[in-house]
Amino acid sequence: MTNKNSELQRLVGVQTNSLKNSGIVDPHTVSVDGKLYTAKNILIAVGGRPSMPSIPGIEHVIDSDAALDLPSRPEKIAIVGGGYIALEFAGIFSGLKSDVHVFIRQKKVLRGFDDEVRDFVAEQMSLRGITFHIEQTPLSVTKLDDNLLSLKTNKGTISGFSHVMFATGRKPNTKNLGLEEVGVKMDKHGAIVVDEYSRTSVDSIWAVGDVTNRVNLTPVALIEGGALARTIFSSEPTRPDYSAVPSAVFSQPPIGQVGLTEEKAIEKFGDVDIYTANFKPLRATLSGLPDRVYMKVVVCANTNKVLGVHMYGEDAPEIIQGIAIAVKAGLTKQSFDDTVGVHPTTAEEFVTMRNPTRTIRRDTAAEAKTKDEAVNQK
Repeated sequence: MTNKNSELQRLVGVQTNSLKNSGIVDPHTVSVDGKLYTAKNILIAVGGRPSMPSIPGIEHVIDSDAALDLPSRPEKIAIVGGGYIALEFAGIFSGLKSDVHVFIRQKKVLRGFDDEVRDFVAEQMSLRGITFHIEQTPLSVTKLDDNLLSLKTNKGTISGFSHVMFATGRKPNTKNLGLEEVGVKMDKHGAIVVDEYSRTSVDSIWAVGDVTNRVNLTPVALIEGGALARTIFSSEPTRPDYSAVPSAVFSQPPIGQVGLTEEKAIEKFGDVDIYTANFKPLRATLSGLPDRVYMKVVVCANTNKVLGVHMYGEDAPEIIQGIAIAVKAGLTKQSFDDTVGVHPTTAEEFVTMRNPTRTIRRDTAAEAKTKDEAVNQK
């Protein structure tokens, strides 16, 4: 552990000092440790960093980096946030038998994921002993006389935490790079604004990865980098392809998804068929665990094309990686139905769901929306 920490500190120190002592001088020049380097093009790929709110007592809070370096297991921990990082750490600490409380500003975790998956995830994590506090905005953190922490939100104060962790997102690492001085445009969150080819507002300066706040995933940054290399060095203008990008949340159990959510599919196509499965997997049945698996396939009713696939359960990320190839290739639900399953596996459920759980048609959806609006007006 000592050697690991020493090497990590060395590497982080090198990168941190390099960033602190670096900056863009003009559209073709960068300064690194007092030395000037010139080039035809400049690429910015500095990523992001944890974002912390400015509230009283924030000095008592840890972020995800510090959470990985704790010397002992937290007895009771408050995790503020409802995204990837918050749920992943909630699963880790729950597995270590910590008393875990998750505070989220919204009604549901994992904004941007399929609504049914979001509900299922919270339900299953609650069965593992994790407590969720919804629609709660953190206002302050106080260190008490017994060295424990209290977290005050808009709904009250809860005390007795050994640790309070904030996982409230990340922000682009653009501070002190000299971007404003050379005319590189950024949005209100500090992300670099780029065109479809990753070019900034300055023709010779480009940016890829989390610093642009497009799709903040490591494999996507690699795709953006590859497209940029072809654009600049091979004279082949190439746009990164963001269609059917798979993603995973390594919670306990994990989540995998690719393509459109049900909500986005209805919004875009109107007529969709929804196939779902909710069951207890064999390993949970034999071991007595409460875990269940949830699977969902979203299909365009007019073309039979699979628009999105979602899964919560063991091995979901591994399974979704394979499914992503099918979704990217534009396969139909019939192609899934024609595929022979591997038995006994959880994944075989994706090729045995024959009848839709429900069908949504544009006229029906519009009628339901009209009725909802009428009720709301009353």
